[in-house]
Amino acid sequence: MLVNCEDCVMQDTEACDDCVVSFVVGRSPGEAVVIDASEERAVRMLADAGLVPTLRHRRRAG
Repeated sequence: MLVNCEDCVMQDTEACDDCVVSFVVGRSPGEAVVIDASEERAVRMLADAGLVPTLRHRRRAG
């Protein structure tokens, strides 16, 4: 999974303030995050347990 804020319909909305990408990795603006399937499952499990915010990335239609 490639999470790039430039491709996200939620960019520059309130959702960005509580995005797991910002919360977990503290990425710089414009910097994509790449996670594999097992990492995605781990992030989902952490979010389901309330330990991190959920991934709110929603790819723009292109």
